[in-house]
Amino acid sequence: MPIIKQKICFVLTAEFAVKAFLLNHLRVLSQFYDITVIVNTDNPNFLAEIGVNAKVIPLKIARDISLFLDLICLLKLVKIFYQQSFSAVHSITPKAGLLAMLAAWINRLPLRVHTFTGQVWATKSGYKRFFLKQVDCLIASLTTHNMVDSPSQCKFLVGEKVITPEKSIVFGQGSISGVDLLRFKPNQQTKKNIRQQLNIDTDAIIFLFVGRLTKDKGVLDLAWAFSMLTGANSHLLFVGPDEQNVQKEIMQITTACSAYVHFVGHTNQPESYIAAADVLCLPSYREGFGSVVIEAAAAGIPTIASRIYGLTDALVDSETGLLHEPGNIEDIKNKMRLLIESKPFRLNLGVEARIRTIKYFDCQSITQDWLKFYQENVH
Repeated sequence: MPIIKQKICFVLTAEFAVKAFLLNHLRVLSQFYDITVIVNTDNPNFLAEIGVNAKVIPLKIARDISLFLDLICLLKLVKIFYQQSFSAVHSITPKAGLLAMLAAWINRLPLRVHTFTGQVWATKSGYKRFFLKQVDCLIASLTTHNMVDSPSQCKFLVGEKVITPEKSIVFGQGSISGVDLLRFKPNQQTKKNIRQQLNIDTDAIIFLFVGRLTKDKGVLDLAWAFSMLTGANSHLLFVGPDEQNVQKEIMQITTACSAYVHFVGHTNQPESYIAAADVLCLPSYREGFGSVVIEAAAAGIPTIASRIYGLTDALVDSETGLLHEPGNIEDIKNKMRLLIESKPFRLNLGVEARIRTIKYFDCQSITQDWLKFYQENVH
């Protein structure tokens, strides 16, 4: 008789989040469990196309609040969970967490897990902060377990009384998925190719930003800091979708050095641009962990980043990168100039960053933590 596998369902708002965070976990978990992924996608075969054995149920979960659409999604999730009788439901991202945990609680499913990957409300104030924080509190109250992707974020959430230590888990040193060390690694040929494509000299210093171009990510601060680096043989490269139409503002800020500022847009190969760079910059105002920091570190690239929870776990100040005060443009500029002028220090930061990432953030190790968690809790 065939072995009947217990069923686990993952719920997310976007296909890119599945690809960014879950692929390795899903490949391993699907060997032991019947996996379903509920996600907002127009291609229900996207996992099968990349060799992942998991069923995909498309569901239009809006990222923004929409009471009518959210209610429809909730009712659909309640029905799906009732029909499928999952042993566990695991949500990632706030909207997916709210709807999935409500639906799982209504069905009294035995294992209800949500992963916290950063708080939108952390940088807000007034009623917006209160409302969004209460959403996280509600999610945490409906779960049986809360995964948090960094120790400092967990400490913050416990301190804010959003989660309790008893229900909360951080695997290892942090990170939701770790780093694929076969994908993110030093690559001199790729470095040469990308620089040729962008018409950047081999001896120029490339400061790289990878992620969504939004003001919360500090991209305008980075632009101002770069514009103040007079006389430096350096370039600034932005890789990622412009979600708030800030490219125009960045170009205005850097008018005097516009020939040294480059935009790539969305890419499925961030590892190529990381390999081509010298320093990653992440002057963000809020991060749950900062996966791109350890991706860069795996390629031997140090990071200049904000001294905020999450990022303080992704790098070690003055050992694998440099931390600056959030929003302090002068501080960002000084850190950038230091790494331009001190090549031995910059290279040593990169070496130590790669060593630390190999030791603590190998995706295979973190996937084994996920597998162990489910083996201990799915009955």
